[in-house]
Amino acid sequence: MAATVSAYLFVFLALFGMVASDPDHLQDLCVANKAAGIKVNGFPCKEEANVTEADFFFSDLANPGVINNSVGSVVTGANVEKIPGLNTLGVSLARIDYEPGGLNPPHTHPRATEIIFVLDGELDVGFITTSNKLISKSVKKGDIFVFPKGLVHFQKNNGEKPASVIAGFNSQLPGTQSIAATLFTSTPLVPNNVLTKAFQIGTKEVDKIKNKLAPKKS
Repeated sequence: MAATVSAYLFVFLALFGMVASDPDHLQDLCVANKAAGIKVNGFPCKEEANVTEADFFFSDLANPGVINNSVGSVVTGANVEKIPGLNTLGVSLARIDYEPGGLNPPHTHPRATEIIFVLDGELDVGFITTSNKLISKSVKKGDIFVFPKGLVHFQKNNGEKPASVIAGFNSQLPGTQSIAATLFTSTPLVPNNVLTKAFQIGTKEVDKIKNKLAPKKS
């Protein structure tokens, strides 16, 4: 009986692994055709005859991004939305710039592990495990730090000079969920009675936070 159960378990795990893993590439490239209007897990491929070098090029990480927000940081993404040639390749980059005291607020990437390389400055960085343990470290120019997939993490510039990092992801579109913005500025809004219970605060405090985090009207 035990042998039979083990055999079924082995087959199940093998089949699950086949279904859960990404398939190997069946062509050299699949440049994203974002105008196709077809919803798939990724983007449909552009006709290869229409592919050019521009589909694989992006130069906006060369210079610091313009910071114009209350947290003092800005993220410049280099993902499949900016580089169509990344479609199906499972990688992307970003540049993050921080003012002195600037924060990349606690957030998650549901589809990717992140690895950062510090270009300039010094940062306090960290992530929180599912057992609620904080793993943190101060990093400086030339250092590398890794944030595991899906875990809440942050970076804070505690130096007196601007800082910047290059971030790499094992996803063409890692996705970002900022914890505070997700909970307090969703559409439609999370009910106040959920937030007051979760954070053990009053309705006035919830409304104050919502007003603080609400996107600025242009």
